[in-house]
This record gives sequence, structure tokens and C-alpha cells, in this order.
Amino acid sequence: MHWLKAGLVAFVLASSSFISPSQAAPVRMSDLASTQAVLHWISLYRRGPDPTSVPKVMRTLSTLGAFNDPEHCGVYAGFFAGVLAANPRRAEALIAQTLKMKSDDRWMVVRAIAHSGLPNWKYLLRQFADRIPSRKVMIDRYIEGNLPTLAQFTIAPEPSTWDRLEEKLHLDAIFGEPPKKLILEPSADVLDLLWGYYFGTGSYGPIMHIVALLAWSQDRNDVERLAIGSMAKYTLASNAMHDRRLLAMLKDSRAARGQPKKIVEALKEIIDAAETVQTGKLRQEALAAINEVKAKGPAYKRTLSMWSYLGQTAIAGGCVAAAVSGLVALGLPCVVGGATSSAVMNFLSNMP
Repeated sequence: MHWLKAGLVAFVLASSSFISPSQAAPVRMSDLASTQAVLHWISLYRRGPDPTSVPKVMRTLSTLGAFNDPEHCGVYAGFFAGVLAANPRRAEALIAQTLKMKSDDRWMVVRAIAHSGLPNWKYLLRQFADRIPSRKVMIDRYIEGNLPTLAQFTIAPEPSTWDRLEEKLHLDAIFGEPPKKLILEPSADVLDLLWGYYFGTGSYGPIMHIVALLAWSQDRNDVERLAIGSMAKYTLASNAMHDRRLLAMLKDSRAARGQPKKIVEALKEIIDAAETVQTGKLRQEALAAINEVKAKGPAYKRTLSMWSYLGQTAIAGGCVAAAVSGLVALGLPCVVGGATSSAVMNFLSNMP
């Protein structure tokens, strides 16, 4: 499945953390003969940062074909973005040296610059645009604010059953849909992007974004959200098991301060799993929860009896609004004077 990509990448990175810090930046690039070897190097980079070696490592990845599938490149783009962010004075030189890679792969550099969060990232994109002519559209869209960056990472709250009903009934067609703000939504690729940024910087920010995703690990209405949240939980535990600094971050009171109860509980489970080397339990629990949702359907469908209390009132209101607006094709049987509860239940039970 698509969501497993983040877990596989993060697991490779986590499992490589047994190596000593002295091996974080190998002297010979010939040591990096595979993408797995490069991932190994990336996972240890923050223990002995060597930004001057990063362009050559990125060019090695290009030679290995690592950038052929953009959906598998989140960790690389995130890592280079983090290195740029940690070395603002060297950013131009690092970018220039990295752009010596294959022209078809230079899109990764564009993405990394945009996600770096540097104050002058738009200037850098303009400055190097001539060297990346095939990605003019991509560069323009980032500069114009039409493509989201890590600075716009947002985790939307779990929609309520009423939200799902409202979407199904297309009530925005009646009351008007508010303008949508450009955001970077969580995904498997974005989870990899955050891990890459952390490996490039060792900073607190990307970890807190991953921690915020833990709320999704208890979402029983959406398999994709549940999978991403569960993978965030598992990868935090797997990496913290080998990374004392990361474990300390998760134990820091700031990690739980102001967080919902479900995230605080998840953090306790992660810390316990990391300290007792019981990460396999988290993986098994995640797979069981995902299989349950896939087999039984979303939780909101399994608790639809609550909607019988709405009776005629809520649906009748929708019918009245439709009549006033001249929009009668709501996909729900409207009866003069109201709609029956059984009609509501039947409609909701067939919601995808």
C-alpha cells in the first residue's frame, strides 16, 4: 500500500542507527554504493554534520536513480532542505554543487529549497531558475504561493459525522463554500519529508509535526488517516529506540504540553516501547486496527443509531434551504413537512 512507503523508509533509517557516530560521514563516496547505504548515512548525519559532503551524496543518489519516482523521495528532499536550513550562509554553494546532478533530477533541489524555510528561499529559486529550465512551472508555482511548503503543514481535525453528512449533501452549494487556504496535508510522502528534515538538522520542529500526527493513530473512520498516524507512532518509537536525543525530545514536557489526551497517551506508549524495545507490539496493534476498519467499515457507520434522534428536524431544514435556493437535487428524499427517520438512517448507512 502507498502509506507503507514512509514506514519502510523510516524503518531502514531507524535500523541503521546502531552504527557508531564516527561512521556518520564516510570519507569515501564509494561506500555509498546503494540507496540503502545512503539512507544509512543520512540517518547518522546529524551525529557528525558535514554539509560539504552533502552535494556529492545527492549526486550519488541521482546516479543510483533514487529520484526516478517522486513519491519515494520525500526523505531525500527533506534531508537536503534540512541541511540548507542548518547552513544558510552555505546554501547557495551547496545548491550550486548539487545541481551538477542529472538535469531530470533537479526537481528535487527545487522542492528542497522551497521546503527549507530559509528567509530567502524564493530568491534562491529565482537565482537558480536558469539552471533548471525544465522546472519553470514548478518554480513559478512555489514562488507565487500555488504549491504548499512545510511552513504550511496543517493537520485537519477529524471530521464529525455531521461534517460527513454536510459534504454528502453538498450543502456548500446552498450556503456557499468558503475559500480554501493552501496547506500541505499529511501523507506518507510528507511523513518521510519530516523525517528527512529531522535527519538533516536534528531539530525539534519536524518531530513535533510528527507527534501531532499521532491523533490520527486512533482514527477509526478513515483507513488512510489511521495508517499515517500509526506509521508516525511506529517510526517515532523505532527511531527513539536507537536515538537517545530523540527519546529525550519525546520525554520533554514540551512534547505533551497542550496536546489532546489521545496524543499524550500515544507518547507514553511510544516512550515505553522505545525503552523496552517493544516496537513490534505497536506495529501489530496498528495492523489490527487497520484491518478492523477495512473489514467492519468506518466507526461512524457503526454508530449511526444516534442519527435517529435527529428525526425530521435536521433533514427538513435541508429541504427548506433547498426549496428556498431552488436546489432540489440534494440526493435525499424531501417530504413536505419533513423527512422520516428511516429515510435518514437508510441514507447515512449508504454513505461511502
